Amino acid sequence: MRTILITNDDGITADGLYRLAKEAQHFGKVYIVAPESQRSAASHSITLHGTIDIFPYEYPMDGIKAWTCSGTPADCVRVGSLYLMPQKPDIVLSGINKGYNTATDIQYSGTVGAALEAAFQGCKGIAISEQDCNCHEVTDHCLHDLLAELLETELLPDQILNVNIPGCKLSECSGILRNRTVSRSMFFTDRYRKITDLPKDGIRLEVDGLYGEEAEAGTDMRDVIDRYISIGIVNRIH
Repeated sequence: MRTILITNDDGITADGLYRLAKEAQHFGKVYIVAPESQRSAASHSITLHGTIDIFPYEYPMDGIKAWTCSGTPADCVRVGSLYLMPQKPDIVLSGINKGYNTATDIQYSGTVGAALEAAFQGCKGIAISEQDCNCHEVTDHCLHDLLAELLETELLPDQILNVNIPGCKLSECSGILRNRTVSRSMFFTDRYRKITDLPKDGIRLEVDGLYGEEAEAGTDMRDVIDRYISIGIVNRIH
């Protein structure tokens, strides 16, 4: 039987994690190691200076052993595969993330970072994200078949699968596109705006992104804009 480690960057109480774990149980023995709280945009960072706190977590699903982790999503994969689990997992599933991880946003994604850490640990890594909205019709209808396909997809040692699912009604989904490339564009062009002045000539800033949908044909970002499920391969930097 496969062993499957599930993590995310939205925290252990996230609805997407629950829906992924429920479906993953059809494919193997599931363990969960997830951040104790929100850790979006943690990228592939790990904790080297300082400690990591791990606590058993009574997950509301029979047959799953779970822990919370004070570290990053990548820490969750490392701690799970190197310490908590009886052996390294065969598969690491990261998600289901609340919000797309496409285009240049991939480099910041804690969801993708966890899957990349899985590849570094010699496990198969799969990152799954969906549009940040309240409509999960496409994900919930297609997730079982997607997992069945993804778990059998062959990858090179330094590759992961990155999946993005549109948040539209099932009847509005255009289908599935595979072997997609990563767009060089972005949904939000970031800039900063000043919130207030601080003592000693300091200033307080916050990100103020400008939304746009310019994306190249054949890329992950273009796919989800056109309401396709997008499946692509991302290479780990080494």
